[in-house]
Amino acid sequence: MVKLYHNPISPHSRRVLVSLLEKKIECELVEVELNGVPNRPELLAINPLHHIPVLEDDGFKIVESLAILDYLEAKYPNPSLLPTDAKNLAKVRMVQLVTVNELLPAMMPFFPVMLDLPMDSQIVEPAMQKLSRILTFLEEFLGEQKYFTGSDFTLAEVTAGTVLTVLPLAGLSLDQYPKLQVLTEDLNQRPAWIHSLPTDSAMIAFKTDIKARFTGS
Repeated sequence: MVKLYHNPISPHSRRVLVSLLEKKIECELVEVELNGVPNRPELLAINPLHHIPVLEDDGFKIVESLAILDYLEAKYPNPSLLPTDAKNLAKVRMVQLVTVNELLPAMMPFFPVMLDLPMDSQIVEPAMQKLSRILTFLEEFLGEQKYFTGSDFTLAEVTAGTVLTVLPLAGLSLDQYPKLQVLTEDLNQRPAWIHSLPTDSAMIAFKTDIKARFTGS
């Protein structure tokens, strides 16, 4: 049986969990706490790089969420979440890489807001400008289509959607990006999205722990 070491609070983990749920792959879930303790033996035993998610399938361990998504698509192709034609495949990859390399880093300055802490006033404007450029790109890229490649739900939505849908937690609105807003509303209704959400108690515990590390209290 497939085993996933994960934490649903992590968008990297959640995109793998969403893919498993969308594909209805039977999976053993092993939740790893995001407590930031270095060199945790239980995590180092499965991944010397010390991060999640990690997928294990018949003894074969895979790190890095995008590699895991490709593995699941290749081994469990139905339902398909990855187009085979060149243009749509490129679109999916662009959205995935923009999300991981641009969108997530651009959201990091807003992380204190998620903990009910103030942002550094000097970085608010440049951080908003950078985030706006990325969201504008995705808004225009989506265009009038339901999904990034048209009518088919793909790994583009799995990857970008698990980040876009948490923007409100960082105090960020999609009001200026109506197409992305419609997309996130659609995704939030999907069973895989609903079932992959972290519990309220898990979010509270995470915020309390991280806030204590930020403030030293």
